[in-house]
Amino acid sequence: MSVTNRFPDPFLTPQATGGTWLADINGKASRALADLALPDRKTENWKYSSRYIALDDALARTNSPIQATEERHLVDVGGYRIVFTNGKYDQAASRLPDSDELTIRPFSAMDSLGPELADTLNSVTGNTEFPFATLNATKLADGVLVRIAPNSRIAEPVQVIYDHCTATPGSAHARILVEAGAGCEATIIEEYTGPSDLSLLTSAVTQFYVADQAKVTNIRLCMEPEDTRHVGLTTVEQHRDSQFHAHNIGFGGKLRRHDLNLKFHQPGGFSLVNGIYLTCNSQHYDNHTRMEHIAPNCESSETYRGIADGHSHAVFNGQILIYRDAQKTLANMSNKNLLLSSEAQIDTKPELEIYADDVKCSHGATIGQLDDDALFYLVSRGIPSDTAASMLSMGFINELLEQVPNEKVRELVTERLVEFLSQSFATSSEPVTGRS
Repeated sequence: MSVTNRFPDPFLTPQATGGTWLADINGKASRALADLALPDRKTENWKYSSRYIALDDALARTNSPIQATEERHLVDVGGYRIVFTNGKYDQAASRLPDSDELTIRPFSAMDSLGPELADTLNSVTGNTEFPFATLNATKLADGVLVRIAPNSRIAEPVQVIYDHCTATPGSAHARILVEAGAGCEATIIEEYTGPSDLSLLTSAVTQFYVADQAKVTNIRLCMEPEDTRHVGLTTVEQHRDSQFHAHNIGFGGKLRRHDLNLKFHQPGGFSLVNGIYLTCNSQHYDNHTRMEHIAPNCESSETYRGIADGHSHAVFNGQILIYRDAQKTLANMSNKNLLLSSEAQIDTKPELEIYADDVKCSHGATIGQLDDDALFYLVSRGIPSDTAASMLSMGFINELLEQVPNEKVRELVTERLVEFLSQSFATSSEPVTGRS
């Protein structure tokens, strides 16, 4: 197969060679990656983001050594945590459980993955719509398996942190497998972070298997520095009467792209998917979601809100696909956006594809500015215009932020949001407004 717009050669080289199970994963993915095209402006699914990819050879470098003297960027939300520093398992910074109910194991500590989990790991390799999942498997040096035993209630959150402690440009590749047993309940927090001046490519793939009557909450924090490219894929397989609650929160960078693909395989499933994204300067953030209602009597509720400032660009593309047998489906999708600058751009595209006749579905999208009547009201009561604009912007996001079920995460995001808005309104002469 001839591919004209292929990944540069340094990215095609597998991370490891030899007889280990992970080297086998690397090699299989490397061969598949050679047949996949790097997205360009003609690739419909990447038309807004392809020009931001720019993979130079330096970004193919992986696994800088861990230096104990390097500044750390960890945010401890309590509970259990496993830390990967520069792509490597960091035992000293991790806090793992000693329990039969919860297993957290780095790939590097596993002699084998087993055929079922290996199939899960390989299931996204060769995905033409998201080729970076194949790049992820090609360059994967380590990852983590989180297994929650059936009927277990894990009260403390499980935090998976990917931290970067290097000044050298390069790449890091994160892989998280979560196996939630029947009737269990757990919260998984993903955090991606690093120093402010780092040039980095991160590929992140998280795969959830949610068994019958299990409830999983996933909080995803993309807090990497501005000069990074982050491409992430989350897949969710839901089974009978299961619940999956997602809170995806990210601040813009040179490129942020996150795809969430969720499938209801059996009746009675419920998903709540919320997203918050913020961009400024020349940042770019691209959100893609796909809810596949394969089985009947399932419900999905999706709400994303974004704020764009400066010359930045934000994108939301949400799809709801309802199969012929998925009768009695309830599905709704909402995307609301706030432009703080006349030079910022937001593209939103909600989509419904329905093949069943007994369903209730809705979708909506808006792009607007701050309400000038509300702003005038606050200013007329002595509140400075930049403070008033910041208050209104906070209110726009707070409805979703208040639903995040972890106080420390809410405090962290609020702190970053206040900093973001303070910088935005400090550098603009007058807030962009419009009537609601």
